[in-house]
Amino acid sequence: MGLQFQHAAVAFRTFCGEGALNYLPKELDRLGVTRAVLIYGASMGRNSVARGRVESVLGARLAGSFDGVKEHSPVPSVESAVHLLDDLNADCVVAVGGGSAVVTARAATMLLAEGRSVRDLCTTRQPDGRMLSPKLLAPKMPQWVVATTPTTAYAKAGSALLDPATGERLALYDPKARAQGVFFDPDMALTAPSELVLASGLNALSMSIEGLQASTGDPLAVALFAHALRILKLSLLQLRSEPDNPEPRLQSMVAALLAGQGSDFAGGGLAQVLSHAAGPRSSTSNGVLEAMLLIPAMRYNSLATNEGLAVVAEVFTSSALSDGALDRCASSIEVLLNRLGVPSRLRDVGVARESIPDIAQRAMGDWAVGRLPRAVGEPELTALLANAW
Repeated sequence: MGLQFQHAAVAFRTFCGEGALNYLPKELDRLGVTRAVLIYGASMGRNSVARGRVESVLGARLAGSFDGVKEHSPVPSVESAVHLLDDLNADCVVAVGGGSAVVTARAATMLLAEGRSVRDLCTTRQPDGRMLSPKLLAPKMPQWVVATTPTTAYAKAGSALLDPATGERLALYDPKARAQGVFFDPDMALTAPSELVLASGLNALSMSIEGLQASTGDPLAVALFAHALRILKLSLLQLRSEPDNPEPRLQSMVAALLAGQGSDFAGGGLAQVLSHAAGPRSSTSNGVLEAMLLIPAMRYNSLATNEGLAVVAEVFTSSALSDGALDRCASSIEVLLNRLGVPSRLRDVGVARESIPDIAQRAMGDWAVGRLPRAVGEPELTALLANAW
């Protein structure tokens, strides 16, 4: 049939480089908003200088701030942010930090606008196995992101929250809740611990590789993922050797933005699904877990992903996919992960062997399971996790 695809890009403004943060007031003025609430990531709570800079840039537009962001964006934390936005009569939100701050800010605007509980608004599995996201019709207040880590969440439309009472991940989705734009400022980029930046970058690396495997034939998405992968292959190593240099941090942020945008047009990632389910049961971040599970997931999906694997092979081995190329590609990725200090076994990061069946069961409830390049069930997930343990 020839080339055939759909690619609907969304409006998003990116400011990168020295003084990038100074454009924030102009962005607020562009939409006529005057009561901004800052939602700070956890690492920002200890950095009074960086906080002072953001607050100074906003000036009289600053209505207040929220410091209760927690890892995995638990529902109670997000609900606290909702109450504060309401109390302060906010008309916009600025997330300052990494993925948890971005997700918390986006979810809080959804819950505030819709006026209903997370359970009423989240994606659910239907009796026929389909995942259904309710249509969230209320207008959402505008948001911006001042980035401190290379998260793929910058430009996404969804948020996944952790219900600490049940251990479930509850997914919210609304295209109207996308951020207006992001600021990659070198001074802000240096505020996050290098270990946190590396973990976030590993998530972007894994998402790029899995996105290429899951590509739906959209050449624009392939270009986003492939260039993200080229950047990350170099910037993460530079970050490891030069933790106080802002340049690899900014490069990794750009790559994470590309990977996040590309994921809108590709299927799901098996390593990502498993890391979401295993994350609360481990002693490390989701990004590190995802990288640990990347090669087992690649091998499982390889029967259905030759075209996408060919692009990954070109980036990592400078050769097209051929006999034995999967092993060479996996070996090259494994060498990179080893150089970045990624642990090799799930038991090394606190995942208990007896938790594997529960992790597999919870992973099957992830919305991305239905978009994987190769069908999977609990037995396959259990076996994959056991081999990785």
